[in-house]
Amino acid sequence: MSSLVEAQVQSDLDIAPLLLPARVLRNDAEALQAAHELADVARQQAAQRDRQRKLPWAQIEQFTRSGLGSISIPRAYGGPQVSFVTLAEVFAIISAADPALGQIPQNQFGILGLILGCGSERQKKQLLQSVLEGWRIGNAGPERGTKNTLELKARITADADGHVINGQKFYSTGALFAHWVAVKALNEEGRQVLAFVRRGTPGLRIVDDWSGFGQRTTASGTILLNDVRVESELVLDNWRINESPNIQGAVSQLIQAAIDAGIAREAVADAIAFVRERARPWIDANVERASDDLYVIADIGKLQIELHAAEALLRKAGQVLDQVSAAPITAESAARASIAVAEAKVLTTEISLLASEKLFELAGSRATLAEFNLDRHWRNARVHTLHDPVRWKYHAVGAYHLNGTLPARHSWI
Repeated sequence: MSSLVEAQVQSDLDIAPLLLPARVLRNDAEALQAAHELADVARQQAAQRDRQRKLPWAQIEQFTRSGLGSISIPRAYGGPQVSFVTLAEVFAIISAADPALGQIPQNQFGILGLILGCGSERQKKQLLQSVLEGWRIGNAGPERGTKNTLELKARITADADGHVINGQKFYSTGALFAHWVAVKALNEEGRQVLAFVRRGTPGLRIVDDWSGFGQRTTASGTILLNDVRVESELVLDNWRINESPNIQGAVSQLIQAAIDAGIAREAVADAIAFVRERARPWIDANVERASDDLYVIADIGKLQIELHAAEALLRKAGQVLDQVSAAPITAESAARASIAVAEAKVLTTEISLLASEKLFELAGSRATLAEFNLDRHWRNARVHTLHDPVRWKYHAVGAYHLNGTLPARHSWI
């Protein structure tokens, strides 16, 4: 290991997330209010954090203490079980203020779905209760150097004292801030399991080596697992999730789309503010203010329409998920949910990229100055929308409507 990485590993071992009492929100209105309160705080230094790659520790702690980390937990387990429409809006609100802050807990909600889908009753009660108490869950699933995102090299083996995990992970969003690190690995039978490793377990190293040009403060870097022990009761048979129809992938994708919608909202808002307050009109427009330029007015109108269209499909996707989850889930209803979310994700992807690029065309060259750091919107949109290719969303939607083909059953559709 290089000296730089060694230094990063050592410094990260000294960083520990706080474990403070978390509020339990009661309903959708309280969740939305908490999201707005967090966004008001997070927005203040978001550009500076991005510029300096300063991790949003205080904001993540506020996220947890506010109760937002447990809003999807079912009422049967003590949570508020907000609607999927509200879940998406919460992430959009937070991500408009700081999309890195939106992305950090994104995997926690996907993992909560896996716990509910394939955990034993004992595992559900223990893990869900810990989240209600303020524990955060981080991701240790993806790996580098594999054929695709489904292939895993990490291995877990059983012995008389429990299980032992060995492997290396990357794109480990949320892990640096987490109390539980959820590790995907293959067992002796070659089946995928999900092991919940407590922060501070010997052999677990979390490295803040994320160098992406966007989403800079997500700490989505490396996890090293060297003979990491985990209790048997904290190992879930993750492979069971696809034995029956489910909406786990659709929920994960809904949150992804909501983050992109939030990026687009802020990019459009910043474009409008800059044109109103700082931009100069083009000489041939013969107007006193840039905001009176007919072409600028038309382009702002187009951005707003496309943003509203994306938000409308995002709400519709949440409504479909609410409808599907209210009844026994079938292959057909799960597919309907995935397609609704895929349609929303096409538009949220496109408007986040368009708005964050169009901002500069409308605001002018002054908007490119480093003091404003407005390029963060495009960088964040470009990096976050790469989680899964939107071209395959078009394919899934077309195949479903044209040929009745049900989409694949995994977390990326």
